[in-house]
Amino acid sequence: MYGLIGKMSAVDGRRDELSAILLEGLRDMPGNLIYVVANDPSDANALWITEVWTDKAAHEASLALPSVQDAIQRGRPLIAGMERIAETQPVGGQGL
Repeated sequence: MYGLIGKMSAVDGRRDELSAILLEGLRDMPGNLIYVVANDPSDANALWITEVWTDKAAHEASLALPSVQDAIQRGRPLIAGMERIAETQPVGGQGL
């Protein structure tokens, strides 16, 4: 399995709008096991994204999907910053 943990900062006051766009883009992503978008309770503009994929290739292929491309295009103006916190190799757990 392949995992990513990232932090995304929305333009001031637009976090809810950005999270809605990210969640809409989740449909039909082959190889995606978990994709969680979470608000940061200590930062009104920050989102945490946790992903688990069957493998790295499935994640890379997802970036070409129409629903993901649409989410990227719609969300880009709302993003103030992004950072990849960690690339992981999940070994199991609840939901996997």
